[in-house]
Amino acid sequence: MARAGLTRESVIGTALELVDVAGPDGFATLTLSALAQRTGVAVPSLYKHVASLADLRQAMGVEAVRDLTRTCAQAAIGRSGDDAVSALAHAIRDFAKAHPARYAAAQSAAGFGDNPDHAEAAAETVRVIASVLRGYAIPPDRMVDAIRAIRSAVHGFVMLELGGGFGMPDDLDDSFDSLLGMLTSGLKRAA
Repeated sequence: MARAGLTRESVIGTALELVDVAGPDGFATLTLSALAQRTGVAVPSLYKHVASLADLRQAMGVEAVRDLTRTCAQAAIGRSGDDAVSALAHAIRDFAKAHPARYAAAQSAAGFGDNPDHAEAAAETVRVIASVLRGYAIPPDRMVDAIRAIRSAVHGFVMLELGGGFGMPDDLDDSFDSLLGMLTSGLKRAA
């Protein structure tokens, strides 16, 4: 019998908490057995709330995208131009450093195909980034390129940082700010 009060949402939330404490590989190494132990139920009881580990991972990915998007939106509120891009980028980096497994879950969501929840969450992410870029007067036909440039540059830096890929002794914060300066210069040229 399932533990009283256990719902699909609470199972997903507990799974996200579990991967957060497990470290950068937490999302990739999550098992239903570990989740069942954490929730105090037997593995078969989890199937009342999630269809499979794949279903759970997909739901976690969608929720992680929503969490990251909310974080980005809050950071960028009331800002414009370079300040807004910097706030957005720092919010992504800080989120990834604080929740590396949740960040990994958000990135995995792209493989969910035609999942309507993912499509909605991803569309909101794009709206937030487009809103941040509004101050640059980027032509509509170049907006997708600008959004992709921001996402790929920040994501690449974050993944290298999380993976220990920056071996030189130079300050990572300075390097990140230099990257943002290059990005904002490029955004101004794109306009």
